[in-house]
Amino acid sequence: MEELSRAQRDELREVVARFAFRTNKYYLSLINWDDPDDPIRRMVIPNKAELEPWGRLDPSDEQTYTVMTGLEHKYDSTVLLLISNVCDGICRYCFRKRVFTESRKECVENIPAAIEYIGRHPQISNVLLTGGDPLTLPTERLVDIVSQLRRIEHVQIIRIGTKVPVFNPFRVIEDPSLLQMIDTFSTPSRKIYIMTHFSHPREFTAAAADAIFMLHRAGAVIVNQCPLIRGVNDKPEVLADLFRTAAAHGVPPYYLFQCRPALGNRGYTVPIEEGYSIFEQAKSRVSGLAKRAKFVMSHSSGKIEIVGKAEDRIYFKYHRAACDEDSGRFLACKSNPDAYWLDDYAEVIRDYPIEMPYRLYGPE
Repeated sequence: MEELSRAQRDELREVVARFAFRTNKYYLSLINWDDPDDPIRRMVIPNKAELEPWGRLDPSDEQTYTVMTGLEHKYDSTVLLLISNVCDGICRYCFRKRVFTESRKECVENIPAAIEYIGRHPQISNVLLTGGDPLTLPTERLVDIVSQLRRIEHVQIIRIGTKVPVFNPFRVIEDPSLLQMIDTFSTPSRKIYIMTHFSHPREFTAAAADAIFMLHRAGAVIVNQCPLIRGVNDKPEVLADLFRTAAAHGVPPYYLFQCRPALGNRGYTVPIEEGYSIFEQAKSRVSGLAKRAKFVMSHSSGKIEIVGKAEDRIYFKYHRAACDEDSGRFLACKSNPDAYWLDDYAEVIRDYPIEMPYRLYGPE
């Protein structure tokens, strides 16, 4: 990276030695190198703050719900398949840093066994392909996996979690076979969803817009999800612009995630209650189509929506709980402006009726 001086690169060697670094010329071209606080730069260029001892490698306890290598079954109707250990760029705040350092322990090793498991569980209607980034795989590999899933009658929705339209839109633009795959397997009654990860409005370039348009035309349904990141989208006007721009491109906001307390993430994380205020201020600036996102945290016990705040209280609801009987459960907690995760609200953890972490599924 010629834009960084030798002294700057030397300063970051310790960070890169600990956490994987990857990007490409296209994404680097979006950076304003005259601005040391440029949000695009902040997302991919290592920062010494990552060395602060804070967080853990598996902040949502994904291993608790791992049935076999690369297959997670946390929610009754949904399975995650980690099918790639590569991204076109690695976000500095990634919550799956372990995938890039211990890939053999994280990604699917036995696709036939995973497909067989899904086929034996008729309650599974959704399969999320993730990683890493599934769209970094060769298209023929994706076709193999998706075609097998499509032969399972109870799998109605296949989701592909990807930042390729952000990091490398030419992967979509220049590969007609990928678009043919979408066209073939996104049927009128069983759709393929593309879960994009646009985190800043400047990521919506002309090339990204072309990639989105082509995916739409091929039959994919596209929604956007991203974390709230300090120095990237933590200003109400920037977040509103992101929501508005995404909706205009036909990529409606889906989830805004509380940044997970992963190892090295302290400098990228916004406290929950500050984040809720930013989120609500952003929504007040946009119309209905751009304000459909839910502000959530992916906690060990489930996906928890942050739904309100009073003077001395913060309110949560289980958008989806790992234990189905807790879905929809409402939590009222004493305000803690320094809380970054549910666990920081001590009264909730003390009164929580389920011993965490717990496991719903196991090898059969």
